[in-house]
Parts: sequence; C-alpha cells; structure tokens
Amino acid sequence: MQTQRLDPSPAAIAHAAELLRRGELVAFPTETVYGLGGHALNETAVAAIFTAKGRPASDPLIVHLADAGELPIVAAATPPLATQLAAAFWPGPLTLILPRHPRVPLAVTAGRETVAVRVPAHPVAHALLVAAGVPVAAPSANRFGHTSPTTAGHVLADLAGRIAAVIDGGATPIGIESTVLDCTTTPPTLLRPGGISLEALEAVIGPVQVRTRPTAGEQHGLASPGLLDRHYAPDHELWLFSGPPAAALVRLRTEAEAALRAGLRVGVLLPDDDLALMRDLPVEIESLGPANDPATMAHRLYAALRALDSRQPDRMLARDLDDAGLGRAIRDRLRRAAARVVEV
Repeated sequence: MQTQRLDPSPAAIAHAAELLRRGELVAFPTETVYGLGGHALNETAVAAIFTAKGRPASDPLIVHLADAGELPIVAAATPPLATQLAAAFWPGPLTLILPRHPRVPLAVTAGRETVAVRVPAHPVAHALLVAAGVPVAAPSANRFGHTSPTTAGHVLADLAGRIAAVIDGGATPIGIESTVLDCTTTPPTLLRPGGISLEALEAVIGPVQVRTRPTAGEQHGLASPGLLDRHYAPDHELWLFSGPPAAALVRLRTEAEAALRAGLRVGVLLPDDDLALMRDLPVEIESLGPANDPATMAHRLYAALRALDSRQPDRMLARDLDDAGLGRAIRDRLRRAAARVVEV
C-alpha cells in the first residue's frame, strides 16, 4: 500500500473523509499529536488500527467527535459532570471516560463498558470529522510504544505503507496527548495528565483524584490509553535523572562523562537553561526550550526526542521536570519513555 500525503485543502479533506467511511485508515493532525483515524463503529477498521500500529488489544482507543452534541452516538449516558467539562474544555485536549454505548465495538474499549471520547480543537481534525460524518477512533499515529508523532513526517517514518493517507497539517501546536479524566468515578479520576492541567480541571469541577498506575487486572483491559509503564519510547535507551534540578543535572553530567570515557555516543535532551553545563562535552544536544516555559517544552518534547534518536546515540540522557501544571504531563511522558530512571 502506498500512503498518500494529502494537503489540508477542502478537496483533500473530502477525499480523506471518504476513505474513512470506506473503512480505510487516515492519519490527521490534532492540537495534541497526529492521530491514526478509523471509523469507530466499523469493526474491520478498528481492527486495522491495531494491526497498523502493532498495538495490543488491551490498550483502548479514543473516539473523536466533531461536536459534543454527538456524544449520545457513542456514550450510553452523559453525567452532568461531563456536560460541565465539555462546556469548559471542548473542543480541546481533554478526553472523558463515559459509559459505552452498545453500538461502540468492544475492541475500541479493550472490552470495557466505558469509552474514551474527545472533541479535538485542531481545524483540520474538525473539518475531517464533519466531512466524515462518523465517530473516528484515533490513537497516536505511530508504531505502538514509540515516540508520538507531531508532524506528518513522523507519521510516515513509522507507518508509511501501512495506512491509506496522512493529512499534512504542519506541526501540532500542543505536542503532547490529551488529558484523560474518568467521569464514572466519584470524585473523577485523572488517568493521564496532558494538555489540560489538573489545576485547570479542579478550578472548574473541584477535587480530582489522581491515579498513577493501572492495577494488575487492568493490564488485560486498560481504562485509558497511556497507562502502560513503558510507552512513548525512542529506539535508543533514555536515562532520566530525577531529583532537585541542580543535583539531577550534576549527576547527568557525571554519567555523560562516564559514558564518553567508555566510548559511547551520548545525546542529551535538556531545557535551554541547562545546556551551558554540557556544551564543553562532545555530546549530541537537543533543546526543549526555556525551563520556565512548559508550553514550549511540551511542544518540543516528541520532536526533540525523535531528532536526538535519529542521530543514533548509544545513550540518551535527560532530567526530570517539575510535577505541576503542564510539567506534570511532560514528566509523565519522560518517565514512561525512559529505559532507566535514576533517583538523585
């Protein structure tokens, strides 16, 4: 199969919508990352998503809608809390876990009676969903477990020849996945931090409980995407140094020097503020942006990981970030991408 690279023109979007209705797979930009879309109510299309990505059946998909008014198509009930959240954050990077409507295939939900739903804010995603006229299941458009894609080029690097088309809408603005909130628990549960911060959620709905790991039973049918311990990973091993920033950075440099003495090729992924300590070393460097600008660091994270990975270092080194605001989501992605977390 040859994967078509489409522009975001109305004619191309109409063509992509027709492909989706026929059960083909189309990757498209959202405000978070590129999604790999398939007709959510077509079991053959849903199965093709898992095959193209090499994704295990235990990892559920997020269903994308053009408008919150379409929720009754995929959700058996919409609690008042979900209506309040949709009014505050949709369209946008928030995924809600709701009771599954029977018409949604269990393959979409990893066999669970809940479904993950969101309304994306990206204009290309919205235009595609309107044109398709069907709910679209869309995980990130990459090989399962690999670093998420934020450009059409990233999608093609992972999935060329496996999917019908990708709509090239440029780099995604946020750069990390949506926040996932389970609305079937009391209080609601944050399953995955993302583009909407915990603080923003609590400002609207009050207390939210935070769960960091799935239970053993859930490994056979996760409540949400992004819950596996190892995820978002580059091909070359990443070591993450966690602790007070100054101490973590000193330890990172010490490990870089040791790796260089051992003849290893080293790459570092750091905020701009940290790079001065590394520039005298013969290492590959990728910057995340200013440490006090989490939005820029989130936008850069996956692109920088992929760029550093493409230089084929023997080891990649990064330091942990603050666990607040958008930094919570960045930290979550770095920890799941890391082959080793070094506590300082």
